[in-house]
Amino acid sequence: MTEASPRTILVLAPMPAFPTLAGNRRRLLAVCEMLARGGFAVDFAYFAHEDQVYRRYGQHPPTDDARTDQAFRRVFRIEPRDPIPLRSAGRPFGIDDWCPDEVGDFVAWYFAHHPETCAIVVNYVFLSRALEQVPAGVLKLIDTHDRFADRHLIYRPFGMEPSFFYTDAAGEAAGLDRADAVLAIQANEAAYFRTVTDRPVLLLPPRLPRQSVPRTVTRLRRIGFIGHGNDANRLSIRAFAEIWTSGWQPGMPELVVAGEVCTALGLEACPGLTLLGRVAELETFYDAVDAVVAPMLMGTGLKMKVAEALSYGLPVVGTATAFDGFDPYAAAHRLPGVEAVREAVLALRSDAAALAALGADCADLFRRFEARCAEAEARCLGLIAAASGRATAPGDVPEAPAPRNETICLGAVTVTEEWDLRSLPASHPDLGILVATERAGPDAPSRGYTPVRRRWFARVPRAGEIADPAGRQALAGSLAATRLALSPEWVRTPALPQALREALAPLLLATEPDWWSEAELLGRADGRLDLVACLPSSFLSALPRTACFVVASSEGLSVAAGATGAEPLMRQAALRRASSDPTLALVPAVLALDASPPDRQRADRLQADRILILADDLIGHLIVGPKPA
Repeated sequence: MTEASPRTILVLAPMPAFPTLAGNRRRLLAVCEMLARGGFAVDFAYFAHEDQVYRRYGQHPPTDDARTDQAFRRVFRIEPRDPIPLRSAGRPFGIDDWCPDEVGDFVAWYFAHHPETCAIVVNYVFLSRALEQVPAGVLKLIDTHDRFADRHLIYRPFGMEPSFFYTDAAGEAAGLDRADAVLAIQANEAAYFRTVTDRPVLLLPPRLPRQSVPRTVTRLRRIGFIGHGNDANRLSIRAFAEIWTSGWQPGMPELVVAGEVCTALGLEACPGLTLLGRVAELETFYDAVDAVVAPMLMGTGLKMKVAEALSYGLPVVGTATAFDGFDPYAAAHRLPGVEAVREAVLALRSDAAALAALGADCADLFRRFEARCAEAEARCLGLIAAASGRATAPGDVPEAPAPRNETICLGAVTVTEEWDLRSLPASHPDLGILVATERAGPDAPSRGYTPVRRRWFARVPRAGEIADPAGRQALAGSLAATRLALSPEWVRTPALPQALREALAPLLLATEPDWWSEAELLGRADGRLDLVACLPSSFLSALPRTACFVVASSEGLSVAAGATGAEPLMRQAALRRASSDPTLALVPAVLALDASPPDRQRADRLQADRILILADDLIGHLIVGPKPA
């Protein structure tokens, strides 16, 4: 995909391609690989929706910009300005609720600068609004991934609400109608889409290369499941793990669970259950198990984990839901629930003949699936080739800027500002702990929507490093009006000594806050501050995990303090406040902050005029003044 081609296709997605740790990423990559096999160059635009979601849950986003840059002809990053709504208050989302103006603005900019592009593939119908900015003559495709109309109904039997997008039939139909053709991942969903849109619907299951020859298994010692932390995986593998471990005895196979689902299960490793967590290479997992279980109780689309396990030559046992779209015939692929999966595994565990028969069934199933994928790929590439017009000269491919960094010692802490595509590491052996990452701002078009961003690392100064007298001012100037994404270092997983965090905190006052408010100081004593301020309304229903710092901005000093309470203020407060997020309501409240006992004297001596309040993905500033007379 890195070689120039006379025909270019833009692929737009709300998830990154690398690392390929979830089914939707594997599907995305499979389609891009298909386009490359068809002779097209692929430009990739990442609408950083998933990065935002990870940050909102206090996690460092698993996004590998460096590897992505190597895989595609040109790479772009679109930063969401405001939070994408994850809940819909009991109503279906509107079809465009997850597609803000920034996405359409990018598409308009892209085609103005790269008019030679012959087609666009939009991943997910909820980004279909972007197709309204595509010029005439460009082929418009939607890769649906899943059916989203009335998707919430499959959650009801389990007493759950979806944490991902869903809409109604009219909204999904309106989104599909924006395309010239629609791609469906499996036959049942293709049939449904044909009932709601008159656009051509092409069946395009993911073509995965065979990774291993079918494995000969004579006994089951370890069975495995690997998956992302989505609702369907979390519900299904938790239900299976609970019944598996409740009756587990020595001599039974051990259940090995890998992937991000491990952190979402709420289970601890115990006899019969091993939690591997995220694995760097899939082979690590598949080499460690004798068979794969797919005890899926719900879900839409095609279960990439099943296709992937078959491609690695492993026997797979699963529910009919897990094998939807594969046309299975073996009984072990059409089981009704988790109890039946358990019983099937126990029946197979030491039956070499039955395991050999299941292995043959799995190999045959994958061969038939491969053949259907190849036929579907040929049809899809034929449609794109016929509709993409004559070849035109390709546009220029910009060279990625050379990585660079600047290190400044502030005395108590050494900070390195790095410009690079190296987005995956949350720490570095030489630079220290990642503390913040630049979010693309309103100047993104002038910077070509580059994925290159600034990152700031911090560490303890080394012997011989001398404080730079102008360093703090230089860093503050670099951070001025910058929108930052905080790393988990601040709230969830602090690793730096408190003194370093206190030295860094005043610098964050130079950045653009997500919200700010004036604050009245009601009183302070023995390390405690009581203030009236306007806080995000969510703070009053349940005070989130925060990192707070009492700051003397003119001195560049701060003291860490804990937020111990936030109560509604039962009177009007004439306090100025503002938020960059129109959905973030700021309401008057009384906030209590307490320094820890060893820090109380320092907190009392500090001439504080600012309070810095850091949540997982929010930076708040309070501007402190005395209580009015």
